[in-house]
Amino acid sequence: MMFMMFAMTTDSVGVIIPEVIREFDLGMTAGGAFHYASMSGIALAGLMLGFLADRMGRKPAIILGLALFAGAAFLFAVGRSFEFFLVLLFVSGAAIGVFKTAALALIGDISTSTKSHTATMNTVEGFFGVGAIIGPAIVAALLAAGASWKWLYVIAGVLSVGLILTALMVRYPTAVRTAAPPTDLKSTVRMMRDPYALAFSLGTMLYVGVETAIYVWMPTLLLGYDGPAVWVAVYALSIFFVLRAAGRFLGAWMMSRFRWTTVLVVASLAILVCFAGSIAGGRGAAVWLLPLSGLFMSVIYPTLNSKGISCFAKAEHGAVAGVILFFTCVSAVLAPLAMGAVSDIFGAPIYGFVLATVLAAILFGALAVNAVLDPAKARLARFDDSQYGV
Repeated sequence: MMFMMFAMTTDSVGVIIPEVIREFDLGMTAGGAFHYASMSGIALAGLMLGFLADRMGRKPAIILGLALFAGAAFLFAVGRSFEFFLVLLFVSGAAIGVFKTAALALIGDISTSTKSHTATMNTVEGFFGVGAIIGPAIVAALLAAGASWKWLYVIAGVLSVGLILTALMVRYPTAVRTAAPPTDLKSTVRMMRDPYALAFSLGTMLYVGVETAIYVWMPTLLLGYDGPAVWVAVYALSIFFVLRAAGRFLGAWMMSRFRWTTVLVVASLAILVCFAGSIAGGRGAAVWLLPLSGLFMSVIYPTLNSKGISCFAKAEHGAVAGVILFFTCVSAVLAPLAMGAVSDIFGAPIYGFVLATVLAAILFGALAVNAVLDPAKARLARFDDSQYGV
């Protein structure tokens, strides 16, 4: 529910930004700050505050993050200026960074093995996908009723209060105690030099770079399409989100039964085919292939995130989740910027998707090497034994 709640806001910016541009008479660059403000807050909090989940405990960190998010969300109702909204978005992003890293660490506490950790992560991210569908639908309903988009954040704030009450009543697993000193910002920075944390973080960066091409630039690419699949073009982004959510619930089943490295190679190859086919076949092919890629993208991020976290002791799960989250959000900011710049230079949005296809090819190559060498196998087996008793 936490993942679904914040996805309602973060993945609704695509339909909110046009309203903000109209309301405050902004350009597209300034309007895009609605996306960058929240992503920057999540990134910085993940890196600088992710250790709170290990130091304070999962429950206090989750309640702290949810309370900060609820406060910022309710203030949207009284906001009047663009700058004030940007501050609220940054604060709400920082709040997400705090409670999300704690929630990711909690997944390790309730999992019975590194394999079940991955299956659970895919299920949780599936609800994130549900939130990404619900949020834009709520905004569309609000606008159709003549209400402001700001009420989406008030709704999210109410849900956040409900989640705080739930967190207060739920009995959390006993925290794992170790002889090592508790994690702090310095230990988080040191973790960024760990080859496993760095490798999985770079993998998530590549994936997010590919995914942002869809939800940031696909509507622009398909704008004006008048071929036989007009209805698909109109609902392309919704189709993508539905397939991504469904694929994550399916991924929870697959990851408990198949080798995760093989699943990711097959999925990344299918993504590359979808993107390359869209480049070769133009908008007539893209209108079908790009939404379809959501089904194959679904399992990659939660699986890379899960395996990266599982390569560390449970007492460090909050810190490493914050590191991976930092790289994720950096990519969510820089990748669409780069694609937009390339499209501007060459004069058409298809060139941004050429860059995205290159990133998809690199992702496939990296996951193919990972499937052959499986460098994390021994480390995951070691933590299966020491952290989960498998």
